[in-house]
Amino acid sequence: MDSKPTGLVAVISMLFLFIQIICPAGVAGDITGVCYGRNGNNLPSPADTIALYKRNNIDAIRMYEPFADMLEALRGSGLSVAFGPRNEAIQSLAQDPAAATNFVATWILPYKNDVAIKWVTIGNEVFPGDIAPFVAAAIRNVNTALTNSGVSGIAVTTVVAMSALENSYPPSAASFLPDLTEIMTEISSILSQTNSPLMANIYPYFAYASDPKDISLDYAVFKSNTPVVIDGDLKYSNMFVAMVDGFNAALEKINARNVVVTVAESGWPTEGNPPYTSVDNAREYNLGLLTCGGATRMRTPRRPETAVDVFLFEMFRENQKQGPVEESFGMFSPDMTPVYTLFCPA
Repeated sequence: MDSKPTGLVAVISMLFLFIQIICPAGVAGDITGVCYGRNGNNLPSPADTIALYKRNNIDAIRMYEPFADMLEALRGSGLSVAFGPRNEAIQSLAQDPAAATNFVATWILPYKNDVAIKWVTIGNEVFPGDIAPFVAAAIRNVNTALTNSGVSGIAVTTVVAMSALENSYPPSAASFLPDLTEIMTEISSILSQTNSPLMANIYPYFAYASDPKDISLDYAVFKSNTPVVIDGDLKYSNMFVAMVDGFNAALEKINARNVVVTVAESGWPTEGNPPYTSVDNAREYNLGLLTCGGATRMRTPRRPETAVDVFLFEMFRENQKQGPVEESFGMFSPDMTPVYTLFCPA
């Protein structure tokens, strides 16, 4: 769409957007989060983006780096915010406390009074890899910089992918890779001391698309009504909670049972790899994330006492990503019309 709707069309468009997509009760745990990326050359302005989040009752946004214009647009919005430094900055943050102080002075202090910054993510999927050994020190230095600046209430954490685990089937067998055990033990100790979650990117789509013979679509998109995986006394009817419990089991093995897992990304693409990618599959999957557990919110068999917070991936289709699958996770087109309807049934 080349121009903005006007008059009656604008009113109808706004009402249409308002009644669609995110349900007010929140995704899974206490938040309704949606990830926001910028790998597109036709995306809405920060102000329009925040207005879209607000119209759809989304109450948290995750950015992959701190964008000054977005942080300005977030002032007074009430949205909870997650962001972190780019991965290439982590070594400096780990080795130079002044770099952590500068990060806090640049990206936290100017916004702390009217932007609800709740999470700082030190590293996005850097485990395993050359950056991984620097993450714990970087977290520690940023925590110290926040304390020295009189800032509280921000969880400093990291984001891991399933590639950080080995033996993830069944969930109880999961553990961190041997080369990561010492690193993850140190990080988890810091997270435990600061009451911060471990963030994880959870994607049943990739597991299903890589092995559709052994993994059923119903299990992957929350449509199975009976247990598919039985793991001792625990029963799993969907892959999402099984994957989350893989991280829970891995944390137990390093004596970090009290560290809560928050899902930093989860979603399903609409195009690029048929028949696994489709609008219907994406809708079913995200509806499962939104409605699983109903009023009591989503919990896993291994952690029935703990609600799981989730950031859906992602807000917009982004036309500068690598390939049609990566481009098509977005729930909105750049003109802010929904790619598909996503709502909580009555």
